[in-house]
Amino acid sequence: MSNPTPALLTMRGIDKSFPGVKALQGVALSLRAGEVHALMGENGAGKSTLIKVLTGLYPRDAGTMTLDGAAIDPKSPQEAEACGISTVYQEVNLIPALSVAENICLGREPVKWGCIQWKQVRQRAVKALDRLGLNLDVSAQLDSLPLAIQQMVAIARALEIEAKVLVLDEPTSSLDEGEVEALFGVLRKLRQEGLAIVLVTHFLD
Repeated sequence: MSNPTPALLTMRGIDKSFPGVKALQGVALSLRAGEVHALMGENGAGKSTLIKVLTGLYPRDAGTMTLDGAAIDPKSPQEAEACGISTVYQEVNLIPALSVAENICLGREPVKWGCIQWKQVRQRAVKALDRLGLNLDVSAQLDSLPLAIQQMVAIARALEIEAKVLVLDEPTSSLDEGEVEALFGVLRKLRQEGLAIVLVTHFLD
């Protein structure tokens, strides 16, 4: 019998407290490449706290985290991204007045001689969207697009850093049934590519 694939991401013995509240106690999570895990529970169960520990928004009180076998301790979302962990939050965290391409590459724009290389920005945006099977006008202003498409743009941005782990925090909360199915189609495609995905939700369906 072959050995199981080793975990890509592990969290062990994670504790996190706030004044008067023990939010997490001894929490463990293992995630392998090509897996989708649903992190489910009622509001206040600690789902978002665990994700914020993973992505560097909250320091953990105890426990260990590893990615690809190496210990990690991100102190910010930027450090988590540098490790290969990207998060798409419940509220689309993009800039409505900017274009699709600008949002996907914001803060990571290729620069030469002090000038942004806009052709490369557009090319990178098209490539990121193509990975999700989306054919969009990357020069379109973000707020001209439906919310479901804006969320796909947020996912494209998250993956543009060559993420190993993708965390989606309540991604279906503002989507209708057809949009949810489209999102799940994208997640199945990413899973087949070997991405590890954590889906945070309180919707049992």
